[in-house]
Amino acid sequence: MVARTTTWTVWLAVLSVGLFGCTATDARVNRAGPPKVLIIGDSISIGYFEPTKLLLEGKAEVYHNPGNAAHTRHGLAQLDAWLGDTSWAVIHFNHGLHDLKYVDAKGNLVATDQGTQLMSVDEYARNLEQIVQRLKKTHASLIFATTTPVPEGATGRIPGDAERYNRAALPILKKHRVRVNDLYAFALPRLATIQRPRNVHFTEEGSRLLAQQVADSIRAALPQ
Repeated sequence: MVARTTTWTVWLAVLSVGLFGCTATDARVNRAGPPKVLIIGDSISIGYFEPTKLLLEGKAEVYHNPGNAAHTRHGLAQLDAWLGDTSWAVIHFNHGLHDLKYVDAKGNLVATDQGTQLMSVDEYARNLEQIVQRLKKTHASLIFATTTPVPEGATGRIPGDAERYNRAALPILKKHRVRVNDLYAFALPRLATIQRPRNVHFTEEGSRLLAQQVADSIRAALPQ
């Protein structure tokens, strides 16, 4: 898998560098207190949320959407409620692992040969386009976290699908000049030590390492 991701990772690195200085000017940021940051994501982001919050203590107030952001269809339905009327300085967001999972007729996670994929890569891309368009209206600096890898043996998901869905996201992010936090590339060579066996979730230490990457990306996007 590493060899197959080389070109994609290089392209993403170029995209990230090219967009790194493109911070949106946010006239809505509350200047009376620390800038407010919203993290949107599934259980992977819930794992790195608390250590990220600690790393940014004194620099920003960091929040997470209530519960699990799950797939892009759910994200679109809940986005207005998650955003509320807060003036967000930075929004760090991700969907993917729930979009690409296989479920039965009741929506339960099942083996890939016993269900259907919840969201095709095409629907994922269409939904992500709408999510980005809505987030841009906040005038916050936007950061998309690439979906982390699916390891061999993980129930209900196919290794390699995270890469496919990330590839589908890239043209959307480039078009809208959204910063990229490449958690996929960061995690891939470290999976054996930071991810749980046959599981998309990370160890406590793995979540702390992801948090460092997330905090760094947010810190760079905060208003100066």
